[in-house]
Amino acid sequence: MSTYPHVSGPSVESEPALGRLIEQLRARHHDAICGALLYGSCLRNGNIYDGLVDLYLICDSYRAAYGRSWLAVANWILPPNVFHVELKPDDESLNDKTLRCKVTIISLHDFQRGCSRTRFESYIWGRFAQPTSIIYSRDEQSRSAIEDSLLQAARTLLQNAVPVLPEQGSLAVLWEQALALSYATELRTESSGRAGELVQSSQELYTTLTRHHADSLGFPFVVYEGDTRLQYKSEINRSKRRLYALAWSLRRGQGKLMSILRVLKALFTFKGALDYFAWKLERHTGEKIVIPDKVRRAPLLFLWGFCWDLYRRGLFK
Repeated sequence: MSTYPHVSGPSVESEPALGRLIEQLRARHHDAICGALLYGSCLRNGNIYDGLVDLYLICDSYRAAYGRSWLAVANWILPPNVFHVELKPDDESLNDKTLRCKVTIISLHDFQRGCSRTRFESYIWGRFAQPTSIIYSRDEQSRSAIEDSLLQAARTLLQNAVPVLPEQGSLAVLWEQALALSYATELRTESSGRAGELVQSSQELYTTLTRHHADSLGFPFVVYEGDTRLQYKSEINRSKRRLYALAWSLRRGQGKLMSILRVLKALFTFKGALDYFAWKLERHTGEKIVIPDKVRRAPLLFLWGFCWDLYRRGLFK
């Protein structure tokens, strides 16, 4: 396998509104967008009007994408930047629908670095070890660079996760536990079973990725046919396992802090960020979330206490 495995789902050909949105975003960012990625629940269920579409835009550089705007500096200091975009479809049969997207912007350089093993934080490589569709690429060179990064993201997750997982077992469980490790480094609203659902819906992808990387993880690792499911076996010494376990402990603390900082930054880039935060919590927990007036008036001052209260109630982890 020389390229990233194909992931089926909505495309700019099957969803004209998605194609029109990409064109608008390219124009807004001065044609500095070299690729666009679709991932998340809307990719898995195939319905771009169900919830909020997770769209990643890969740009040449922040200066090229924003000009001299402060947004370029913010994106460089703490990538990525997140925005909210809405679009009404042209199709009359979809007049009651609105395409709502969470648009995330990151430079190709930061994306490549974020997917690589050299990046301690799992924010990028953990996220893009899940199914991802390249719905736009400016040229073959851009597509190749993005595909290489997506492949590297899966490899980086395996390299960091396998040493802290059981020495052998089911391949599906390995990926469930690996993704769960990455999820635990962020403030997450999804249920603990989300990783299992993701792996079960994408077994072919994870089988292909594991076979592709099995010989390049830096330690003995084999995939073989079990009685009913694919199995794996690894050989990693105890001292290395302890070292990797410590790294994940540090990563959880670092990741939670970075998540909070990114939420604060989103208050200035993401229109309706507080309402989106409440909507996502409600969607995954079933509980009504009311943003207090004081939090809306002075989020930098009062958001901390509000989030701490939600955390104590178990509404996110």
